[in-house]
Amino acid sequence: MRRVRRIQHIAAFRAMALTTCLSALSLSVLPGIVYGQQTDEDVQRLLKGIEAGETVNIELPDPEKQLPLSDLRKFAEVFGRIKDAYVEEVDDRQLLESAIKGMLSDFDPHSTYLAPKDYERLEESTSGEFGGLGIEVGMEDGFVEVISPIDDTPAQKAGVRAGDLIVKLGDKPVKGMSLEEAVKLMRGKPGSVLTLTIVREGQSAPIEIDVERAIIKVTSIKSRMIENGYGYVRITQFQADSGTQFAQALKDLEKEYGSELDGLVIDLRNNPGGILQAAVEASDALLDEGLIVYTEGRIQSSRLRFNAKAGELMPNTPVVVLINGGSASASEIMAGALQDHQRAVIMGTQSFGKGSVQTVIPLDETHAIKMTTARYYTPDGRSIQAKGISPDIEVKPAELTELENQRFFTEADLTGHLEGQNESEGQVNEQQNGKQETQPSASPADRDFQLRSALNLLKGLQILNKRDQAQKETMD
Repeated sequence: MRRVRRIQHIAAFRAMALTTCLSALSLSVLPGIVYGQQTDEDVQRLLKGIEAGETVNIELPDPEKQLPLSDLRKFAEVFGRIKDAYVEEVDDRQLLESAIKGMLSDFDPHSTYLAPKDYERLEESTSGEFGGLGIEVGMEDGFVEVISPIDDTPAQKAGVRAGDLIVKLGDKPVKGMSLEEAVKLMRGKPGSVLTLTIVREGQSAPIEIDVERAIIKVTSIKSRMIENGYGYVRITQFQADSGTQFAQALKDLEKEYGSELDGLVIDLRNNPGGILQAAVEASDALLDEGLIVYTEGRIQSSRLRFNAKAGELMPNTPVVVLINGGSASASEIMAGALQDHQRAVIMGTQSFGKGSVQTVIPLDETHAIKMTTARYYTPDGRSIQAKGISPDIEVKPAELTELENQRFFTEADLTGHLEGQNESEGQVNEQQNGKQETQPSASPADRDFQLRSALNLLKGLQILNKRDQAQKETMD
């Protein structure tokens, strides 16, 4: 009886030891089972096989691919030294959170640790209402880089520009701050003023700009007719419902004009991006079929493909898309898709080049990590990351100044000239045109050189289309 009990004790001990190896040491890989994914049933089956005397092969992972024990000791040593000798007392939780933040931020500027308040900011940025200055920012060489100021916000009105490097927030130098710390300083009570010290290309010394904080309400879609038959849609940021709003804006413009537009300008300048699905939906509105964007990453869930559905709006309307260095992420996806499908002419300057995908991975109910998990690719397989979208026609921003319009001496001014056909009618029209020129124009194209260039291109395309149609009708 004792012998039987002893054998049972030995078997139980072996089973417990094996289970401990499998669960605690994290070294064993079951045949056909990836460690960490095996179930209790798998483990029990293996234990029964051992007890029955079966031969079981257990493959160990490559030691070179495992975290060396010396590195774990180094981490524990640094942890202990900071805890014991740092100038101020630091508790274990703060040390661990700082270690997580440093681990993520060391890979790229978009991966970060999300504490409870960071969760709230993430929701605010996609809902379209939040408090602050109104700028989309990133990190560049330890400084805060302005990706783009948001339309109609305090930062834009104060003169902050895309590409500016913020070196001081108030009296606090930015160098050494994390992006999250800098964002916290930029947020504040509406009505309070923050002085930004900025390094700007072309300026020999840093400049200071005072920006008054406010509740930022971002209107994602703005549309209007810039001239009879030519529509304009501005997408300031891709929010949750931007795709639906964009499609509705196109329908409203057609309804206002009474038929299909002669041309459409989509303004993505200084659009920092936003929600991927919204950019896909906006692109889909102008495409009838084909790939819009795809992502590639290491895990299966990060490999996605988005295709257009049938039902293209404005199929015969020529489109020009305006981009610049402040166009990033989702706005680059839309520009790249329309460019690859030859659905639009891309005009402006090189875009920002933010072509990576961030996934929010919850750790518990209040904490998460936002981690880069994939790269974006246009339908033709072009990577956006660090390259951006190159415009088909480069048009740099410029100030429009109308020169004095002096009338030239013509044949009609010569004494005794032969009278031309409908000459008197032409003189009346000329006088009327002269009166109209003295009136200020309300068209935004008269103040925006890039927009005027887009409008002129659309007019040229419309003239060529009409000539082609006339020739076809003549041949028929």
